[in-house]
Amino acid sequence: MENLSTSKWKESFKKINSHQIIDVRTPLEWANGTIDGAIKIDFNQQHDFIKFIEKLEKSNNYYVYCKSGVRSWYACQMMEQLGLSTYNLKNGITQWDEPLTKS
Repeated sequence: MENLSTSKWKESFKKINSHQIIDVRTPLEWANGTIDGAIKIDFNQQHDFIKFIEKLEKSNNYYVYCKSGVRSWYACQMMEQLGLSTYNLKNGITQWDEPLTKS
């Protein structure tokens, strides 16, 4: 797992073709907007989250974020245990400097 600043996180996924962005916040938080193209899976719903990550392709790179970077750090740790390559958005979406997509 790499714990990256906003600029390094964006720079990294723009360089890599096989990547997926994962938003691990709650549905209430998603209502405030998400990063374009992000898959939404609530980390707090552990059973669903584990089932979700068990189905992910090991050949992809996963860019994970939450509100402040804590839940996504834990999510990355769990994903790494399954052999997935992860990149945590260090300070979460609160530091995001681009427009968010409203659902």
